[in-house]
Amino acid sequence: MTYQSQSRTGQNRGGYEDRQPTPIDTSKVLFKNIASDLFDDVARKAAEKIAENKNSNKPTQLRRFYDEIVMWENKASLNPSKFPEYLPFVRMINAKAAYARGRKLIDDNYVKLIADCLKQVETTNDLRHFKLFMEAFMGFYKEKRPKD
Repeated sequence: MTYQSQSRTGQNRGGYEDRQPTPIDTSKVLFKNIASDLFDDVARKAAEKIAENKNSNKPTQLRRFYDEIVMWENKASLNPSKFPEYLPFVRMINAKAAYARGRKLIDDNYVKLIADCLKQVETTNDLRHFKLFMEAFMGFYKEKRPKD
């Protein structure tokens, strides 16, 4: 008895490799005229979405991004006149996120969250709101992934 091989061109057994998480909705993450729920429900939903991917987005990795955001916000708040000089380095966080994504340390949703937030940073106040949002996000994220 012979078996004919059935070709599954372009398919992976199990299909796990190709699964992409559904894209994160960042439409409510706004740093101008901030909503009352930005640091609560909006941050919680973002954290829950990012926490869905158990293969990347380890809290330690996300903490590194948060620490850098805090560092730049501290510098900008201590010396607001230098903010225009700092802004290119703040925006360089996008490149660092892309690098981490390439190494599969973070996923597309976290890259999108960071990118969408950084697009809005135009003033020291925007950077402060970004930092506070990420602070709330990290708190909710740790609740979802406490043991990582």
